Amino acid sequence: MKRMLGLMLALTVAGAFAVASQARTAHHPPRHGALNATEDCSPPQYAGQAGGFCTIVSSNLQAITVGSRLFALEAPGAAELDSDLVLYAGPGNEALGHVVLSRTTHTGEITFSGGTGSFRGFHARATVSFVGSVGQWEGTYRFTRDDD
Repeated sequence: MKRMLGLMLALTVAGAFAVASQARTAHHPPRHGALNATEDCSPPQYAGQAGGFCTIVSSNLQAITVGSRLFALEAPGAAELDSDLVLYAGPGNEALGHVVLSRTTHTGEITFSGGTGSFRGFHARATVSFVGSVGQWEGTYRFTRDDD
């Protein structure tokens, strides 16, 4: 009888840990995966000057909300845009990044490393390609946090 009671207690405790573990996972978004987003860089928002911005029009990542703004901190040169970026998704939610984009091929790479709020621990790398003023990102992202 004592063995049976001990076994029942062990199974109950193991079940409780399994349920708690699943509940924790269900409440947290994925910490890594594919990144796909579309940005609109049409004038007057972005006219090729430092401080201009593009607007996110679609994203598969919850932290990058539609309407987020991507600010270029430098103006493009004759051959390429090589600029630091700030992705602003609302008060306290900013990602820091960099883009290198050829003005000839209209393709390049965008990277992010860290940020604040929903972008704390955010890292991403994506190819970016433009048709007209619409840019498409395709790449990967991950979040790293000490408290996870």
